[in-house]
Amino acid sequence: MAKRKIIKINEKKCNGCGMCIPNCPEGAIQIIDKKARLISDLFCDGLGACLGHCPKGAITIEERVAQEYDEKKVMENIVKQGPNVVKAHLHHLKTHGAAAYLEDALEYLKEKGIPNPVEEENGGVHQGCPGSRMMDLRNQQTSDARKQTIRLESALGNWPVQITLVSPSAPYFKDADILIAADCVPFSYASFHEDLLKGKALLVGCPKLDSIDSYKEKIAQILKINNVKSITYAHMEVPCCFGLVSVIEEAINESGKKVPFQEIIIGIKGERIK
Repeated sequence: MAKRKIIKINEKKCNGCGMCIPNCPEGAIQIIDKKARLISDLFCDGLGACLGHCPKGAITIEERVAQEYDEKKVMENIVKQGPNVVKAHLHHLKTHGAAAYLEDALEYLKEKGIPNPVEEENGGVHQGCPGSRMMDLRNQQTSDARKQTIRLESALGNWPVQITLVSPSAPYFKDADILIAADCVPFSYASFHEDLLKGKALLVGCPKLDSIDSYKEKIAQILKINNVKSITYAHMEVPCCFGLVSVIEEAINESGKKVPFQEIIIGIKGERIK
């Protein structure tokens, strides 16, 4: 067996809600003894479609020695669930760039004489992981006549900004309003510096790609050491970004302090939703 990416479930965080189950059509997760369990390495593709659907942030991706994923074995389970599940699975593989797995899945359908629902949908709605959906937004850009010509100044007041790199005792956290931003937000929201960052200390991270356990520990340390005035979490509308909300709330509780917390949601096209 070789090392590969695969999900990891934190049993202490998992409350057995089962929200991850319908978002794992591969059948890699089951609720056993009131906890979500990875029942077989064989069925987990490591692409993380289930991550953003866990309200407790109990699911992460790790790299470890694991049994090789078998797409054709997975397809045996998926086709039993109907064409909509097959369609969602194929979209999931395509949007994550899993070309080899997608080829195996399509080959399985061909071998079994099962119609490919993606070919039949004629431009239907994407049903894979929204955070990894491929989108071409170039035609959404503002025309040259309307583009802002004034050179804006950066509102960044601290460095480093990555959650894993900052020191909890850094002086810029003292009496600070803190902005925690999912790392896609500054690229998506054009007024990030003026509307969100100005006057705040910045922390940046990705709840899908990084360890949210380490995030919670770091944020809690910052709050314990410093008299933080408020925390704002700005994130994208995709499911995987929501996992950090509960982590921040838990960190505030662990700190033993009452820190005002607000959430701001940014749409994929750059609009402010909340």
